[in-house]
Amino acid sequence: MLQIEIDNGSGFCFGVTTAIQKAEEELAKGNKLYCLGDIVHNGMECERLRNMGLITINHDEMRELHNVKVLLRAHGEPPETYELARQNNIEIIDATCPVVLQLQKRIKKQYEAGAGQIVIFGKQGHAEVLGLVGQTAGNAIVIEHFDDVTQLDFTRDIYLYSQTTKSLDEFHRIIEYIQQHISSEATFRSFDTICRSVANRMPNISQFSTRHDLILFVCGRKSSNGKVLFNECLRVNPNTHLIEGPEEIDPSWLSGIQSVGICGATSTPKWLMEQCRDALLKM
Repeated sequence: MLQIEIDNGSGFCFGVTTAIQKAEEELAKGNKLYCLGDIVHNGMECERLRNMGLITINHDEMRELHNVKVLLRAHGEPPETYELARQNNIEIIDATCPVVLQLQKRIKKQYEAGAGQIVIFGKQGHAEVLGLVGQTAGNAIVIEHFDDVTQLDFTRDIYLYSQTTKSLDEFHRIIEYIQQHISSEATFRSFDTICRSVANRMPNISQFSTRHDLILFVCGRKSSNGKVLFNECLRVNPNTHLIEGPEEIDPSWLSGIQSVGICGATSTPKWLMEQCRDALLKM
């Protein structure tokens, strides 16, 4: 008989859970609610909330709105968004993750101190990174991969931060490289701003992946956190497949399989992993 286990450590992180709860509470009151960007990088969860009445908008669409309520998701926003809301009499429901909010404040304080290069290890164009760069009036340098570190000016002071969901190992590699190349005349300081509730998932999901013949990693393909965790599953267990939902499960994957592990990203709802389990049982 096929054994199926859903990873207890997978599913929404605290920030995403809070944002969704705030949206559900507001919609339950019958109020019209807009959300700036996808509330979570998972199409099926976005569809569920859309059916409840949540309206997803982009920044251009927000400029046309007045006298409404707009939810800011866990990723956070740059200062310009708050200023726009003030000008257009928009009530902000702020669901920025506390970890991200604290990071924004630290970067803003560093920028206002006026020293050196502020460097953010993060994904170019990612919502959280745009919010962080916004604290520096667009002056922060974003490095997406370890190889990008060579573009820094090692004769000037460097203050290194990280997007909260980036790889801890790669962040430490970047720190080591800068330490080896920074001028003796310049200051280098690094701030470990990676969210531990996310970073700790890496060793947990790695261990989980070793226990099963087949791993189904359930995740929206836009999730950067999901890509990192999926690649770790794949490294540990080559028989790993990324799926967005139960309809993507190929029955041929089950040939000769005795146990299946189902896991996901910080943007993967538990109910979606349960749907995948139910689909497997029907197969």
